[in-house]
Amino acid sequence: MFEVDAASRKLGIELIELSPGHARMSMVITEDMVNGYAITHGGYVFLLADTTFAMACNSHEDSAVAARCDIRYLRPTKAGDVLVADAVERARFGRNGLYDVSVTCRGELIAEFRGDSRTVAR
Repeated sequence: MFEVDAASRKLGIELIELSPGHARMSMVITEDMVNGYAITHGGYVFLLADTTFAMACNSHEDSAVAARCDIRYLRPTKAGDVLVADAVERARFGRNGLYDVSVTCRGELIAEFRGDSRTVAR
């Protein structure tokens, strides 16, 4: 799935680790990813978390998509920072899944993301 994800790959997102129900990915914040306050635009933090969530919920045999997700921004980052996202499966039941994604920078928590997945026919 990640091999054909043009948006994520163009932004330099890298897959660090993948196992059933878990994914870890990273992204370097570039000058093009900061807003008028010279901090990382929240959309890029969300995109990294969402991509990591997608990898975790698709780490099983079934194809899955996001049904709902939200994010809490805790600390700002800036150009040159490396963000690391860790997605962990909390539950799978029927066609549904629940995943938490922690985004860190230099070991500090900068955002928390929660996503609900739904399996779909291939």
